[in-house]
Amino acid sequence: MQHSRNTYPPLWIRIGSVWFRHMRVYSRNLISNGLPPFLEPLIFLVGIGLGLGLDLGDIYGIPYPLFLGAGLFMTASMFTASFECTFGTFIRLEFDKVYDGMLAAPVSANNLLIGEILWAGSKGFFFSLCVLIAISVALLVLHVDNLFSSFLIVFIPFFGFINGVMFGAFSLLVTSFVKNINHFNFYFTGFLSPMFFFSGVVFPVGNLPPVLRQLAEVFPLTHTVRFVRAFCLAGLHGKYPRMDAAYLIRPELLWDAAYIIVFVLLMSYLAVTRLKKRLID
Repeated sequence: MQHSRNTYPPLWIRIGSVWFRHMRVYSRNLISNGLPPFLEPLIFLVGIGLGLGLDLGDIYGIPYPLFLGAGLFMTASMFTASFECTFGTFIRLEFDKVYDGMLAAPVSANNLLIGEILWAGSKGFFFSLCVLIAISVALLVLHVDNLFSSFLIVFIPFFGFINGVMFGAFSLLVTSFVKNINHFNFYFTGFLSPMFFFSGVVFPVGNLPPVLRQLAEVFPLTHTVRFVRAFCLAGLHGKYPRMDAAYLIRPELLWDAAYIIVFVLLMSYLAVTRLKKRLID
């Protein structure tokens, strides 16, 4: 039986072709693209971890560099996914007209946008893995308990993927409203930067005033940071009683998981729905 000429490739190939195209473009300059993930967390951890760590001491009985390091994985994933699905998507859409050629192939607008989100998640995976290696080396140099002594760190890159998908979808939604590339500065300066400081990365959310604690629960980064820190520190062979295995079984983390799932599904639906109209127009 002959196949119809209008037969489309399987869904996974259509979505995967979008992902593969972005991977090929990104890997052409792999050193310049991949080196910053190693250097940025090292600079931040050494500069802030040593400077503040000497004054702050322990947090929840945990050395401050270790507390800070366990939160930096998701910030790297957040920023790279956000850059990819704001500036990167806008340039491909408005300046390079990349999507015009892609939509001429047997790839639908839905396939294209889902591929964008998955590529953002993949960069989140890669960047969180780079940060894991860099921070583990830094903690070793600083003579702080190494994260590699926790068997649960194998989950960190996968959380980086989920975090990348989450912020990739949300950033695509932001992109659907933007008409001028300079408007992304409001998103990064007015939303992502404050979230970096008020989502439990640099200091515990519990130290904030009640109103800001409630606001922090609205931020998506709060929930992934709390999850990753729990998995990082709960496996350190019982050195920190407040971060033992029971720390992973508590209602707060169930709320985090529910928030992440709902946020990813809702933002993905809204982003695909809005940008699909723009792509077709």
